[in-house]
Amino acid sequence: MNNSEQYQRARRRVKDIKGFYIHALIFVVVNLFLLVSKYLQKGEIDPAVFYGTALWGVGLLCHGASVFLHGFFLGKNWEEKKIRELMNKNKSKTLQ
Repeated sequence: MNNSEQYQRARRRVKDIKGFYIHALIFVVVNLFLLVSKYLQKGEIDPAVFYGTALWGVGLLCHGASVFLHGFFLGKNWEEKKIRELMNKNKSKTLQ
């Protein structure tokens, strides 16, 4: 792998991490706003607010897992191996 490829991978990784941090920040800000606004409207914490928060939290956890546990599910370098496999398969078809 040359320096250009390494740079592109690192750049993509930083973009993925940044995307997760932005997602987490928006999650916190929006849910705090909803919690406070419902409390100010009703004078109590509305349990219904937590249903949406819980579902969104699951999505956030999945996003975090995809960023920070990269390769955990499909293994390390799975994409590269699959790309090589498909390229070899296509190459052998064109030779026939």
